[in-house]
Amino acid sequence: MNKFKKIGLTALAASLVSVSAQAGAISVSGGASLSAEGFSGEELNAGSAFSMGNQLTFSGSGELDNGLTVAVSFVMDQGDAAPAPFDSHSLKISSDALGTLTFNGEGGTTTANNMDSTAAGDIWDKFDGLANADGQTGLTSTAGDNSFFYSSPELMDGLTLQANYMPQGSANRESGTGLGVTYTGVEGLTLAYAKSDIVGATTAASGDETAYEASYAIGSFTLSYSNMEGDIDTASSDLEVDSMAVSYTVSDELSVTYGVETHQISGATADAEYASLSGSYTSGGMTVSAGYHHAENASFTTASNEDYEKWTLGLSFAF
Repeated sequence: MNKFKKIGLTALAASLVSVSAQAGAISVSGGASLSAEGFSGEELNAGSAFSMGNQLTFSGSGELDNGLTVAVSFVMDQGDAAPAPFDSHSLKISSDALGTLTFNGEGGTTTANNMDSTAAGDIWDKFDGLANADGQTGLTSTAGDNSFFYSSPELMDGLTLQANYMPQGSANRESGTGLGVTYTGVEGLTLAYAKSDIVGATTAASGDETAYEASYAIGSFTLSYSNMEGDIDTASSDLEVDSMAVSYTVSDELSVTYGVETHQISGATADAEYASLSGSYTSGGMTVSAGYHHAENASFTTASNEDYEKWTLGLSFAF
């Protein structure tokens, strides 16, 4: 388990409990999307499905007399579960010298989960929920509501640190912490490593998650690799995900990406394997995207009805 002293982060949080900005600005940004998808595979020949997405983000910020900057954000999304009016909301307090402390009322993250997705862009997620396709990220550490995330200022050329803290709640066995480091000191190169607690209601449901990633951009090509490993005490539940991707920027508007992922779970008959080829074209605030995605052994056995193909088309607008 990843245990480290929480005194510094707790003290910083306590010193910033009550703040108010003297003057600031409020802004609203948003987006809308229309997408289509279709599946094929043994015992599965689903027709085309269409869906719509929309989101509004309300942001406000201001600078205090002591040099601190305070920012608040609320996200409204059509898919929000009632009765919560917001998809996520947060308060950020930052300065050039102290870094940024974020309190997430909803939508918090850990240092490991902050890497957001695999190098190939979470191909597994395009098949999650189908029959004979297991959910692949059930072991990832999550910070939950009312949690803290801290990002340091640049400590040396390209080096920053991250930390998270989730207080113990009624559904958790204990509090959770995490540490991470990111390095961007070489042009085109990004390296990141993090380790966070997986906090469950019992010891058997608790453990830790380790994640690291590397990417290097050279000319029009970007090569990426990521690894995530979740380890808990429950038998046959440890999960490891390896992912690689190569992206080619044809122009400022057009890019193409090919990626692969391998998911290994302890005690499983076979590894789940995924591959994806996708492209996107952006003009102004509009993005057109398309992709072909393949899954094999999606439920960790070699049964033929665990092999799927999927195509996707998307149109999104930012405003």
